[in-house]
Amino acid sequence: MVHTNYGNGLGMSARINYYWRVAATGTSFAFFGIGGLLLSILAFPPLLIFSKIKRQLYARWIIHKSFGLFMWFVEKLGIMQLEIIGKEKLLQAKGKLIIANHPTLIDVVALISIIPNANCVVKQSLWENPFLGGVVRSANYISNLEPNELMLDCAKDLSDGNTLIIFPEGTRSQPGRQLKFLRGTARIALEMGASIQPVLIQCTPSTLAKHEKWYRIPHRRFILRIEALDSITPKEWIDIDDRPTVAVRQLTHSLENFYNEKLNIHGQA
Repeated sequence: MVHTNYGNGLGMSARINYYWRVAATGTSFAFFGIGGLLLSILAFPPLLIFSKIKRQLYARWIIHKSFGLFMWFVEKLGIMQLEIIGKEKLLQAKGKLIIANHPTLIDVVALISIIPNANCVVKQSLWENPFLGGVVRSANYISNLEPNELMLDCAKDLSDGNTLIIFPEGTRSQPGRQLKFLRGTARIALEMGASIQPVLIQCTPSTLAKHEKWYRIPHRRFILRIEALDSITPKEWIDIDDRPTVAVRQLTHSLENFYNEKLNIHGQA
């Protein structure tokens, strides 16, 4: 089990810094929520004069820039340090399926802040969120509600040459535990014949993890490290004579092992 020191046993200056970062973290989330609401009210309605395709493109560009501003804001407040390795691979990932582990709440925000015109699969609950619902709908992100529709939407987006972000776990990682992937990602990759761009995300110390309150921050600024690894051709990771269901299962297990080995090297799985 991972234990985090939430300000206990710190000296006076470190304690002041800790409570400052708690306040700054709350400010950051308020900034994010209000920003999403303002985009929905002020920025996206004028886009209705454009065609659906252009409207989606402009909305994603606005979100990309807005998320970049948010990440810059969080860094300047001293809450986080962002490290990006292999950024050029992400910028050249058009038509690829970007998969990543999911240690923190802001992983998708970080990735979209790096990649222009990225699409992603999001929880259906976000479509009804009062702060982010307008953002999700304007960008035409893909809902995870209906598996069959999800597959069709992913196929269309990839065929259009867009970058698609998916977290194969389907939810945030449990700190200190081996990753467990759902099979949907492997199915999409194999059925669409899409190349996979794997991304390794590490958060040190762990924070904003699953079941962790936003104010339960670590004793020091956390480092969010995003590393784009070498791309993967899915069919090279399976036996081409296997039935589709077997191939999906095999690719899922291979990707799981690949990520767990990478994280074990860094002592985070």
